[in-house]
Amino acid sequence: MTEWQKSGWRAKPRVQMPDYTDQEKLEAVEAQLSKYPPLVFAGEARKLKKALGAASRGEAFLLQGGDCAEAFDQFSANSIRDTFKVMLQMAMVLTFGAKVPVVKVGRMAGQFAKPRSAPTEVVNGVELPSYRGDIINELAFTPEARIPDPAKMLQAYTQAAATLNLLRAFSTGGYADVHQVHQWTLGFTEGEKAAKYRDMANRISDTLDFMKAAGVDSDRAHTLQTVDFYTSHESLLLEYEEALTRQDSTSGKWLAGSGHMIWIGDRTRQPDGAHVEFARGVLNPVGLKCGPTTTAEDLKVLMSKLNPENEAGKLTLIARFGAGKVGEHLPRLIKTVAEEGANVTWVCDPMHGNTIKSSTGYKTRPFDLVLREVREFFAIHNAEGTVPGGVHFEMTGQDVTECTGGVRAVSEEDLSDRYHTACDPRLNASQSLELAFLVAEELTARREAQLATKAG
Repeated sequence: MTEWQKSGWRAKPRVQMPDYTDQEKLEAVEAQLSKYPPLVFAGEARKLKKALGAASRGEAFLLQGGDCAEAFDQFSANSIRDTFKVMLQMAMVLTFGAKVPVVKVGRMAGQFAKPRSAPTEVVNGVELPSYRGDIINELAFTPEARIPDPAKMLQAYTQAAATLNLLRAFSTGGYADVHQVHQWTLGFTEGEKAAKYRDMANRISDTLDFMKAAGVDSDRAHTLQTVDFYTSHESLLLEYEEALTRQDSTSGKWLAGSGHMIWIGDRTRQPDGAHVEFARGVLNPVGLKCGPTTTAEDLKVLMSKLNPENEAGKLTLIARFGAGKVGEHLPRLIKTVAEEGANVTWVCDPMHGNTIKSSTGYKTRPFDLVLREVREFFAIHNAEGTVPGGVHFEMTGQDVTECTGGVRAVSEEDLSDRYHTACDPRLNASQSLELAFLVAEELTARREAQLATKAG
C-alpha cells in the first residue's frame, strides 16, 4: 500500500462533495484553517481508541448520539447543554444495565456536512443543487443560497471550537455530577406512562445511597463529578478535514484534528474512493457505516485499509439496515469479520434505515421501528456469540416533535408542532431516555444470561 499523505485523497474519485466555483477563495480558506489549532488532541483520540477497544470485548459500551446535522442558526449554549444533559442521563441508565463503563461520544462540534440521495432537488418545477449542510451551502431554496461557499468552513470551525470549550467545561465543572444526573432522570419516571422505568431508577437510587453511606460520594470521589466526553462526525468535506490534520509530535502519526472520532458514511465507503483514502491514514478511531448494500468483499478490503494493524478500538462498524432487515444482513457481515480475524467494535444505528414519510408529509422515524432494530441487533449478536458494543442515535435534548411514538406518544399530527431539524428527524429528550432504559433492559438480560451460562 502506498505511503499515506494527508492530501492523497485528492487523486481519488470523490463523491458527495461540493464543486467550489471560486478556487482562489477555497485555497485561501484552506490556508487559513491549516494555521488554526486542532480542535482535539492526539492523546484524547488514543484514549478513546482504548475505550472503544474495551467496548469491542464487552468491557465497555458505546453511546454515540447528537444532531443529524449541526446548524449555524440553531447554535446556542442551551442546545449544547440540553443534548449533553440527556446523554449523561442515558449513559447512567446504560451503565447500570450493562455494569460496565459507558463511552460517551457526541455527534457534535463537527457534524456540519450531510450526504444527499440526489445532487439536486425540485420544488414547484424549479431545480436547484441540494442542501449539503451549513458548512457547504444554505437551506434557503434560492440559487444564491445553494452555491457552495468555502468561507463557511471558517464559521464551522469557530462553532466547533466554542462547542468543545463548553463541553469540556460541563464535563469537568460539576455539571456532570452523578447525583444531579440521576435527579433529572427521576423526573422523567414520574409520569404515569413512564412508571415501568421507575423500578430501575429506584434501584439506581439505592445504589447511590449505598455508595454515599459507604463514604463514596461526590465530595470525596472526583470521578463522580467528571466524565470523559468525546466528539465525532462524518468525515465528508475533505478540504476541511485535510486543513485540520496535524502530525502528532510524540508518535509522528497524523491526527484528524477536527474531532476525536470520524466516520465514513454508507454513501462514501468506496474502497478506492477519496473518503476511505483520507481515513486510512489518521490515528483517530474510525467508524464505518454498514448498510444493506455492504458486500463481504468490500468489507474485507475496507477493514484491511482502515485498520491495517488490526488494532482493537481502531475500527467501529456501525450497522444500519432497518427494522426487519437486520437478520438478513448482519449475520453475513459478522461471518466476514470472523473469517478475517478482524478486531472491530459492533454498533447499532437504528435511525437511518427507519426513515419514512408520514401521512402529513413530514419525514419521521417511528420509535417502535427504532427499538425493533436495536432488539434485532442484540438478538443476532447473542445468537452469534459476538459482542454488541454500542448504539448510535440521532437525538437532541430539545423537546422536538420529529419522531413518532414513545411514552409522550408523539403522533403524525404532532410532527408540525416543533419540527426543527434541517435534515433528518431526531429523537427528543424523552424518547432518547426511554430508549436508554429499553437498551439497558437488553444489556441486563444479556449479562444475566452470561452469568447463568457460567454458573451452569
